[in-house]
Amino acid sequence: MLRRGERAVVLGAIAAIVLAAVAGVVTAPTRDLDDPRLSSYLAGPHGAKGLAQTLRHLGMTVEQRRHPYFDLASDGVEPRRAVLLAFLDIDRPTARELVAVRDYVTHGGRVFVAGVTGIETCFGYHSRRLRRGAAADSSPVLSGAWRLPRAGRTLVPMPAESLAAATAERLDGDGCPPRLALRVDTLLGVRGGRPLAIRLGFRSGGEAILLADGGFLTNRSLKETDAGLAVLPWFADGRTRRVVVDEYHQGFGAGGSLLAAAAAWLVGHPPGWALLQLVGVALVAVAGMAVRFGPPRAGVERRRRSPLEHLDALAAGLEGAGGVDTAVSLTVSGLRRRLGRAGALSVEGQRSWLAALELGLPTATGRNAVRELQRTIDQPGGPERALAAAQAVEDVWEQLRPQTTRAAS
Repeated sequence: MLRRGERAVVLGAIAAIVLAAVAGVVTAPTRDLDDPRLSSYLAGPHGAKGLAQTLRHLGMTVEQRRHPYFDLASDGVEPRRAVLLAFLDIDRPTARELVAVRDYVTHGGRVFVAGVTGIETCFGYHSRRLRRGAAADSSPVLSGAWRLPRAGRTLVPMPAESLAAATAERLDGDGCPPRLALRVDTLLGVRGGRPLAIRLGFRSGGEAILLADGGFLTNRSLKETDAGLAVLPWFADGRTRRVVVDEYHQGFGAGGSLLAAAAAWLVGHPPGWALLQLVGVALVAVAGMAVRFGPPRAGVERRRRSPLEHLDALAAGLEGAGGVDTAVSLTVSGLRRRLGRAGALSVEGQRSWLAALELGLPTATGRNAVRELQRTIDQPGGPERALAAAQAVEDVWEQLRPQTTRAAS
């Protein structure tokens, strides 16, 4: 187990690695640098994440809507003056959605439309690109002391024949017949008197702000120019409390992985919070059990048995199994192998061989040791016979083994 100092070093190293990874993710270039969509999810130069963050700092709630607008046409949806629906240069919605947005405004709702969306045609206007000859052009914005980006589009009222054609499309159910406003206010214009941004007021109190060029809302424009000074007052007018940005028609439809849905449920529902708290308590309990408190406890000492204990166990086994005769016979056979005599002998053969060995020994000590070994074979007894036979064999071997002398120096 690691000591406290070692644990502190390991935890510090892990924390440093995590911080370095987070810093790398935060400072690394994002993948949406070249994404042209004016989305509040994108932090690239063409995105609108900066606008959403600025609105939040101003005290407004910014909500990204990721499903269609068919429900705006239902009777259960009542327009609220504190809510502003924002359409930032989105792909053209379906005809049914266009009609739903138009009716939402004419019944008292408020919308903000930037760029070419198709919604502007529901109120009798087109967003037209500025041209000089056959090439696209831009024009400076009349802004006084503000430094604003050049406008590439302006708002143009639809001619009478276009209005009549749009009204005729209502019979086919594949269009958005325009609703003309009661009041039109120009918010921004370009040279020549052409409007860049207008505010449309309707008899019901509904309002629609149309901005021809969505480039005024990009992160780059808000950072490098004074576009925020001109655009933000349209949102922060004292009435708006919540801004709902359309992300469905930017390609961010409702969807996601099972893991993301589970995480959203854990964070957004009381049972999920309860599960997270239980998991936290369990982790704390496991961490507390992993830390050793107090002095270390002595471990269980395991040692090998001594040779004497092995002999005692062997003797007890021989006594229990009645193997004394076998032990004595093997002891005599071991002495015979030492003397260079191979082959196993019976008990009678061992007696004859020991008698011949006794006659051949030159010393009385050796002959006495052989007689003692013969007695262990003949006499009855317990484990002491095996010990006596082993001692007698060692005495005989000492008498027969050639003596080595130390060389003279």
